Amino acid sequence: MFSAAFSGFLLGATLIIAIGAQNAFILRQGLMRSHVFILCLICALSDALLIAAGVAGLGTLIAANPSLITIVTLGGAAFLLVYAALALRRALRPSVLLAEAPGGKPLPLKAAIATCLAFTFLNPHVYLDTVVLLGSLSGRHEGAARVAFGGGAMTASFVWFFSLGYGARLLAPLFAKPGAWRVLDVLIAVIMTALAIGLLASLGG
Repeated sequence: MFSAAFSGFLLGATLIIAIGAQNAFILRQGLMRSHVFILCLICALSDALLIAAGVAGLGTLIAANPSLITIVTLGGAAFLLVYAALALRRALRPSVLLAEAPGGKPLPLKAAIATCLAFTFLNPHVYLDTVVLLGSLSGRHEGAARVAFGGGAMTASFVWFFSLGYGARLLAPLFAKPGAWRVLDVLIAVIMTALAIGLLASLGG
C-alpha cells in the first residue's frame, strides 16, 4: 500500500512540477498574493478529478487485460523518457520566468478563476498526464493498492500547488536566475529517467 502510494506520489509530482502555463500562472498569483487559496484548490481538485477518472476507468480496463500492461508499461516508459529529454533540453537553455502580471494589477476573482480553469482544461497534456498515463499505470496495481496509487498522485497535486502558491514569494528571487531552472529541469530529467528504467525493469520480473 505504502509503496503504491509513494509511487503514485512520485510520478504525480514529476509530471506536475514540469513548469508550464498553469504553474506559471499560480506562481504569478502567489507573488501578488491574489486569490491564492481558491486557485490552488481549483488546480488540485481538477487534477484529483482527472486522476480519479483515469484510475477508475482506464486502471480497471488495464487490470482486466493483463496483456495490455506490457504495452502500457512500454508506452509509459517512452513517455517519461521523452519528458526527461525535454527537461534536459530546457536545462541546456534555461530561461527566467517572469511572474509580474501586465500592469502589475491583480485579476478580479472571476477572471482569475476563468483563467485558471482555461490553463487547466484547455491544456491537452493534462489529460495525457492524469487520465491516460497515471490512470493506465495504476492498472499495474490491484484493489486497494490502485486506490493508494491514485491517492498518492492526488496528494502530490495538493502539495505542489499549495507549496507553489504560498511559497512563491520565497521562490521569486531564486527563479529569477536561469541557473535555478537548470537545476530543477535536470532533477526532473533524472527522476523521470529513473522511473522509466524502473518500469522497463519490471517487465523482466
